[in-house]
Amino acid sequence: MKIGYLGPNGTFSQQAVLLYQNSLEKESTLLQYNNIYAALEGVIHDEIEECVVPLENSIEGTVTSTIDLLIFTPELYIKGEMVIPVWEDLLVKKDYNGEKITKILSHPQALSQCAGFLRKHFKEVQLQPTNSTAEAARMVAESKEWIASLSPKQAAKVYDLKALYESVQDDDQNKTRFVVVSKQKPKQVAKGKKTSIVFTTGHKPGDLYRVLDIISIWDINMTKIESRPMKHQLGTYIFFVDLETETQEDLDAALKMIARKTTYFKFLGSYAVLQ
Repeated sequence: MKIGYLGPNGTFSQQAVLLYQNSLEKESTLLQYNNIYAALEGVIHDEIEECVVPLENSIEGTVTSTIDLLIFTPELYIKGEMVIPVWEDLLVKKDYNGEKITKILSHPQALSQCAGFLRKHFKEVQLQPTNSTAEAARMVAESKEWIASLSPKQAAKVYDLKALYESVQDDDQNKTRFVVVSKQKPKQVAKGKKTSIVFTTGHKPGDLYRVLDIISIWDINMTKIESRPMKHQLGTYIFFVDLETETQEDLDAALKMIARKTTYFKFLGSYAVLQ
């Protein structure tokens, strides 16, 4: 089996995909992709069977490129989840000796997650977004300038760098939720699983309330709700919802009623959280 992930080596995505790979009983091969869209399209076009991509960060919220492809691509489903602690170091070349840093590179999410640190210590330094935190580390290693990256510790080992500052994220409880995505349609399972759905409602007063009331009536715990634009008209939205319940009958009944009360409904999957 081929599994894709956001490369290069040294990213939290690699950490998540290795955790998932170690949980599998069958053999698998890991393939790197340059961005999240490419990894998900690898599943869509059958280049790979599954991919592991970030969905949500505890500081910066949803990774929109992931959630939008899950919402708007009918054949994509979620089959698993990993939650990884995210600690970023400020990495420089090993021969750095106090020279002026001219640029700090990282993935946009990492730059945002470390915004307080950057304002305090590097207020005047240019910030440059990259496709991944590990790519930023690679660029530091290859550069002839004195630049730095916000990257995980494993990236320092991969690219022979050193940490000028350690654990510079604004919140020590910073975590990222990764999901395993495939084209295999999952079954609705309640016990010990999280269930994700997406739906749209009409524009009459109380339409969204009636859907949420169904979740309440069946005593199902809603752990997340988020709206995303429908992308064709201003003011139209689609909702992404995570649910938890131990009762299969309640889940089946609630989802059947929600499907009837919405203008669009997609069951994304019932899946276990590996960590």
